[in-house]
Amino acid sequence: MGDPLEILVTNDDGIDSTGIRVLSEALSERANVTVVAPATDQSACGRSISHEVDVVEHDLGYAVEGTPADCVVAGLAELGPDPDLVVAGCNEGANLGEYVLGRSGTISAAVEAAFFDVPAIATSMYVPIETSLSEADLGIDDYAEATRVTTFLVEHALDRGVFEHADYLNVNVPPAGDEPAPIEVTSPSKRYEMGAQRNGDSIHLTDRVWETMDPEEIPDPAGTDRRAIAEGRISISPLSAPHSTNHHEILEELTSAYADIVGARDG
Repeated sequence: MGDPLEILVTNDDGIDSTGIRVLSEALSERANVTVVAPATDQSACGRSISHEVDVVEHDLGYAVEGTPADCVVAGLAELGPDPDLVVAGCNEGANLGEYVLGRSGTISAAVEAAFFDVPAIATSMYVPIETSLSEADLGIDDYAEATRVTTFLVEHALDRGVFEHADYLNVNVPPAGDEPAPIEVTSPSKRYEMGAQRNGDSIHLTDRVWETMDPEEIPDPAGTDRRAIAEGRISISPLSAPHSTNHHEILEELTSAYADIVGARDG
């Protein structure tokens, strides 16, 4: 039997959230866990980074006065041992669709890890409520599905070579039910329905994509993360972090025209 895994755990809801406590305690039964998480809620902060952050010891590990990206950099470069894996979560609220990949602090922690060449898992729990997450009253038992599937992935994904084909996994989980939910490997939905309405000197931003999560009416196609979650399945999207570059002839022709027009010298 080999040495236990070294895992860095973080989140964006803050170190005092129920989700990170439940997940870190479950993983601690199987691995050496170092928690480095924001001291306060940093939801939807993306990959914002700081130049300097305060850090204090916490009963779970380290509380950082900064963002999830700060926590990953601090944890990987200074506060923890070299980890085999970074786990972000469990987030209260789903992170679904292409447009949230750069917005979510939970996913951004996984992306930051990928640039360190450390594989990562970002786990979020869908909360199917009509109004807002602030009205959700989630207890330890609600996270049972999230901890079960994340623990499973931690135990098996590395050995099976999953991260030879993906930099990180975006895992979205329905609330725990009477039986374990099935899993589907998905792609992020391409739906984008942000809007804005002006009211005097203010503008109210809306995300209408959440208005159509009824499994009977959801417009997202089969194979997407949104449809899987709406229909009660665990969604796992294997993703890559670095942005790709797509060279094409039209842009090459356009840049050549620029050189001819302005008289730029050859590169």
